[in-house]
Amino acid sequence: MQLSLAPMEGLVDVHMRTLLTRGGYFDYCVTEFLRVTTQLLPERSFRRICPESDHQWKTPAGTPVHLQLLGSDPVAMAENACRAAELGAPVVNINFGCPSRFVNGRCGGAYLLQFPDQIHTILESVRKALPEHVPLTAKMRLGFKDDALALANAQAMESAGVRDICIHARTKVQGYRPPAHWHQIKNIKQQVKVPIIANGEIWNRRDYEACKAASHCEHVMLGRGAVADPELAATIKGCESSDTWIHRLHDLIWMLDELVEFGGQSYAHGRIKQWFSFLKMSYEQAVPLFESLKTMKEASAIRRFLLDEISRLENQSANVL
Repeated sequence: MQLSLAPMEGLVDVHMRTLLTRGGYFDYCVTEFLRVTTQLLPERSFRRICPESDHQWKTPAGTPVHLQLLGSDPVAMAENACRAAELGAPVVNINFGCPSRFVNGRCGGAYLLQFPDQIHTILESVRKALPEHVPLTAKMRLGFKDDALALANAQAMESAGVRDICIHARTKVQGYRPPAHWHQIKNIKQQVKVPIIANGEIWNRRDYEACKAASHCEHVMLGRGAVADPELAATIKGCESSDTWIHRLHDLIWMLDELVEFGGQSYAHGRIKQWFSFLKMSYEQAVPLFESLKTMKEASAIRRFLLDEISRLENQSANVL
């Protein structure tokens, strides 16, 4: 059984990958997509989307990082995949699942699920160009407007030479609205030979078990659930965590400092609020804190607020003892 961390644009960047993989419970993770148009991108574009490329394409904990490309031009996609391989990418993944209106409006991501032949052409071009030792994988949804072409798309990917396919169990139109239709992944899995990885709406161990049972998939990819509960991968792999809400607060401060250094105060406070909105789903303590900090405009104010909350909780614990 393999457990992987999903590529999530604007959410799981190098900092989040570092934090979520630190326990070593993920077998690999995938970058946010690198957008390909019609040109060969410079090396700095690959380094920017995957700073781990400077460290043998691994997170600090040693988790392999796969590079994801998004685009519709077969030649440009092949050229950029080859550049990724030259830079040492262990696996190249192609995005056919992004539901963003901006991306779909430019004929990328889930938009291509309406055209299985075009998907095959893109992947075949990439596979032929890539060195044989570099695996090619794909990520898709059940479809664009509906799931009528789900099997055709998976078969197009398989015949083009992908090693495995990750399927998010919703269509583009369904977006992220529950439920995820894991049972429909089973229908595809039964008719293709490459490994299928199930993805979508896995927030806890119970969801994980239900997803595996419904999809008949051995391998699972976690997305927003891992962001909401950083210990989810450990829980799924049967490791009891001793982490408390205070540990999460320390994680938030670490993340805030990383983000300030990377993108400045205004960038950092927005991303921390974004993460807090996910933590509310798993930690009831996050709810009132989010209400207090959501109006804060400076990362420095958020940092002071979090430190004060840690001190309050530690004093409270000391008084109990």
